[in-house]
Amino acid sequence: MDDTNQTPYVETVDASFLETLVGYNARRAALVVIDQFMQRMAPFDLRTVDFSVLSLITHNPGITSRQLCANLNILAPNLVAMINSLEKKKLIARKPHPLDGRAMGLHLTAKGQKLMVEAEKAVNQLELDATNRLTAAERKTLLVLLKKIYK
Repeated sequence: MDDTNQTPYVETVDASFLETLVGYNARRAALVVIDQFMQRMAPFDLRTVDFSVLSLITHNPGITSRQLCANLNILAPNLVAMINSLEKKKLIARKPHPLDGRAMGLHLTAKGQKLMVEAEKAVNQLELDATNRLTAAERKTLLVLLKKIYK
């Protein structure tokens, strides 16, 4: 019998080359974390980008849309709808910027502050759970190394 006509059978998948790639490993890790993030943020009705915007507003009261776009690498037209949605949900408010009469500063409302206290607690726990196989030092090193790639 000629073995060349048989259909190959893969019992164990060899992903050794892919596992040498930073992008592949970063994406695999991100998928795990993002999946958990979405599950844990569902009760807060927050997507990843919503949380990121609200977190920057939380820690930078008065931040402008332009600053949000620059820090999160979001296009201005995409941010406008998001800001409008967060404002409609009464999570943020726009106030005149003290130095730039053309700009509006973004601030959390009391409802937004309450939501973010709980959401950030949930995200902190998620981070601990997602990295539970790492020591505290390894977790810190991982963050430093990842930032070296994008900063």
